[in-house]
Amino acid sequence: MSNGTCDIGLIGLAVMGQNLVLNMNDHGYKVAVWNRTVSKVDDFLNNEAKGTQVVGAHSVEELASLLKRPRRIMLMVKAGDTVDHMIDLILPHLEAGDIIIDGGNSHWPDSNRRTKSLAEKGILFIGTGVSGGEEGARRGPSIMPGGNPAAWPHVKEIFQSIAAKVDDGSPCCDWVGENGAGHYVKMVHNGIEYGDMQLICEAYQLMKDALGLNAAELHEVFGEWNKGELDSYLIDITTQIFAKLDEDGVPVVDKILDTAGQKGTGKWTASSALDLGMPVTLIGEAVFARCLSAIKDERVAASKVLPGPGYKANEDSKQFIEDVRRALYCSKIVSYAQGYMLLREAAKDQGWNLNYGGIALMWRGGCIIRSRFLGKIKEAFDKNPNLNNLLLDDFFKQALINYQSSWRRAVIKAVEYGVPVPAFTTALSFYDGYRTERLPANLLQAQRDFFGAHTYERIDRPRGEFFHTNWTGRGGRVASGVYNV
Repeated sequence: MSNGTCDIGLIGLAVMGQNLVLNMNDHGYKVAVWNRTVSKVDDFLNNEAKGTQVVGAHSVEELASLLKRPRRIMLMVKAGDTVDHMIDLILPHLEAGDIIIDGGNSHWPDSNRRTKSLAEKGILFIGTGVSGGEEGARRGPSIMPGGNPAAWPHVKEIFQSIAAKVDDGSPCCDWVGENGAGHYVKMVHNGIEYGDMQLICEAYQLMKDALGLNAAELHEVFGEWNKGELDSYLIDITTQIFAKLDEDGVPVVDKILDTAGQKGTGKWTASSALDLGMPVTLIGEAVFARCLSAIKDERVAASKVLPGPGYKANEDSKQFIEDVRRALYCSKIVSYAQGYMLLREAAKDQGWNLNYGGIALMWRGGCIIRSRFLGKIKEAFDKNPNLNNLLLDDFFKQALINYQSSWRRAVIKAVEYGVPVPAFTTALSFYDGYRTERLPANLLQAQRDFFGAHTYERIDRPRGEFFHTNWTGRGGRVASGVYNV
């Protein structure tokens, strides 16, 4: 069988797939494409890919025949069963050492399973997160590959050349770890993205409701913020959103219905945090805030019968805006600290060796959460690769010390005005909880021991020794075993 001439194949010509193909073509790679709806192949070649060296295939068999060995086939299809169906379709046309890459938003346990089952067949699997949306895919995304390490040398050059680059030319792409590590890191990225977006929305509502700022004024505020330490893609697009007017001159943002959608990655992050016992509270609140937004009709009805505090907008705007900016910055620090706590615990649980500074670098450009801020996270882990928590890094610790009074004032004002700020408040509660030497869990353990004989440890005895108290004088001496409530 003669060797093909194409460097890589791609299946799935939706927006992300098409843009990745054009990006690869720009960087000198010859790409073969196939789509389940075959008419899309010719449509793509006659339009977006016209004048490129992209080659169209009209069957999986033809696609496989066009590729150099080892064959590299990237799937840009819907996560879930579709990926498995597509793998089953491709497998008969592959041979040992060929590589399948899943570039969709797959759930990381699926990537664990696929890496293992394909390795048994001699096929190398990569599950990679790709972030940056349509524009990122075309101009340079953030790419987070994991899976079978033997596959990495065969795709490294392609991935790193098409990825976004930071100021010094470093690509926002490096090997993350084995099995589902790449998709896990992408999941946490998306969870942090949920948190960032919710924090920005809370800042917006606080300034709108407590100060009465309109879209034009908010455009000015966010434009200023984007010149400083909050400089980021999300703040930048928020600035642009406030400036966009409808045909009648009314800001488009004011006409959009306030019910948010979600695709599940934020929920997966919160669920994984619960599984691993990590207090990733801000991302959890961001997910629940979207859920609350979705019950619009109930909220409309409740707004007519449940009163708020009745405060009128009357703040000193300059000071208040700065307090809100600092509250946003501090809350963002907490969110990333929680995200990194989750990555660390997952790495321990799964046996992954994650490079935390490298992950910050991968997120530094190309992706939705790209920001100046991530450079500071990279510096923190470069300085101390074993850093337990970002809050303990000198830079972030100092920022929290300098800004916490503003943060607290913003939260107090939100409470006084009756403006919901679940992410701001949970971030502050986490900060206060994390810095508290003695939490009230001693009382909680007493309650558990009282009703279920669940036992407790004592401050005057070594850790690992468990005690039970007969609280009423009527109970027995037997402590609870495995059954826990």
